Amino acid sequence: MTTLYDANALLFVVMPYTVMLLFFVGTIMRYFKAPFSYSSLSSQFLENQEHFWGLVPFHYGIVVVLLGHIVAFLIPRQILLWNSRPLRLYVLEISALIFGLLALVGLIGAMHRRLTVSLIRCVTSPLDWVVLCLLLFQIGSGIYVAVFHPWGSSWFAAAMTPYLWSLVKFAPDIGYIAQAPLAVKLHVVFAYVVIGIAPFTRLVHVLVVPNPYLWRKPQVVRWYRRPGTTP
Repeated sequence: MTTLYDANALLFVVMPYTVMLLFFVGTIMRYFKAPFSYSSLSSQFLENQEHFWGLVPFHYGIVVVLLGHIVAFLIPRQILLWNSRPLRLYVLEISALIFGLLALVGLIGAMHRRLTVSLIRCVTSPLDWVVLCLLLFQIGSGIYVAVFHPWGSSWFAAAMTPYLWSLVKFAPDIGYIAQAPLAVKLHVVFAYVVIGIAPFTRLVHVLVVPNPYLWRKPQVVRWYRRPGTTP
């Protein structure tokens, strides 16, 4: 029993504070040491068609899912009130699942692109693959939780939100999450991992909100060379 409590304290008290410290320090250091690296380092100019069908669905899906988490964190009572009507609960849960699946399909498309397009494969680093695999697990586990531990919007508002607010108030209370299913705990732990490595990867671009590309027209890139030179 003591071992389990120690594990929960390590993962859900020590880890989140360590991760947030690493996130803020790493972000600030990167901004001052390499400000021009605050970018997704887009490879769209190397290949655009698969980029569109992978990254755009992924971003639409993940943005909506993350916004849903933020809303449940900020206004849990309103979420529980909304869910008090079964029809509204079904609409919210199904909508969240659809956008989660959209993010999953887009991410798989993006990974396929990086595997099959030679130009993209050449500019993909091992750290990029680590990030992609972490995101794949995170989205996949989120969908698993949504299917096998349903009504997540309600139990997130009732249990996860008080836990997260206890961290914000520097009065951590793991009682809210200690009895959560293993899949939920893994989903939370890997969320912390993603946040912790974000300042050192392409994920840092979320801080500059590069969202306009989701609705802008496709870019056309033309390559020019001097007459008489070989391509």
